[in-house]
Amino acid sequence: MREAPVLRVALGVRDLAGVRFAISPLWEVVASVRALRSPESFPAHQLWRDQVAPRLAGVDWRLLADLVPVPTVVIPGFVCPPPAALPELETELTALVATPPDLVRAGLAELPPTRSPRLAALHDDPTTGLAHLASVIDDYAAVAIAPYWPRMRTLLEREIMVAAGRMAADGLRGLLDGIDRHVSWDDGTLRVDHLTRAGAVDLGGRGLVLVPSVFAGARVWSNLTERPAQPLLRYPAGAVGTLWERSVAPPSTALARVLGRTRAVLLHELAVPASTTELARRRGLSAGTVSHHLTALRDAGLVGTHRAGRFLLYARTGSGEALVDGAGPG
Repeated sequence: MREAPVLRVALGVRDLAGVRFAISPLWEVVASVRALRSPESFPAHQLWRDQVAPRLAGVDWRLLADLVPVPTVVIPGFVCPPPAALPELETELTALVATPPDLVRAGLAELPPTRSPRLAALHDDPTTGLAHLASVIDDYAAVAIAPYWPRMRTLLEREIMVAAGRMAADGLRGLLDGIDRHVSWDDGTLRVDHLTRAGAVDLGGRGLVLVPSVFAGARVWSNLTERPAQPLLRYPAGAVGTLWERSVAPPSTALARVLGRTRAVLLHELAVPASTTELARRRGLSAGTVSHHLTALRDAGLVGTHRAGRFLLYARTGSGEALVDGAGPG
């Protein structure tokens, strides 16, 4: 059995001082394509795939799929620019659209040979092609990621908090050595069991961005060798399978006393995005009653709406997530 390629990354004092965390909604959009196109490799996302695939029937996301070949050996770097700490998708798409044409063409050259007319058009006119790609990503994300993003972001932020706690207890060595089973720290060198790259690299004081990911899969993804890009390491977050599951526990009685039982139940149900009709069927309520209570929850900023093709989905917002978490178990 052939051993995986190994990257040995020298981290100097300035690099260690520049270690930081980030979350990237754009990366999650792009990486999620692999879970749709190669379901056998992503069993933890089966429930998400079952919900999302029918809703994507009316979305043309072929250009995005062309940029994420299956099996995925490489994703062009320009598709996922290094993120700020907690960027919005719109901010990352602005950076994507501003990518210089030569970097677009260099990234496309890394992909396996293809007859895709969409990639050919992107190569020939990167400026127009990137604007189109941003529009495609936005349409795809509205269906596949946006309804789930508050829960995803909460999980990723918790992942960062756990890692920060490990660093507080064991220092940077403990953080880097424990971030993923494919990453280890030894005597000033970070060893990364990589999918495609091997050799030694010195970050040259550019620092290192650590990006936990819902859709990373079983391996780490990195951009450590391409200058002058910000070095980053994307690694799988834990417990991602729980994102797509409905809780079987009852809603908090304390929350029911504040919101009323029906609204507490509906907010509890919206751990996974759902339509008015689906919620009415689950809870044995009329669609009008559900709509009335959802409107009140939306006006309070606890749920949001997301258009997914012909479906209008409701999902908890970040404030809704925090309220449910803070209320405790039923």
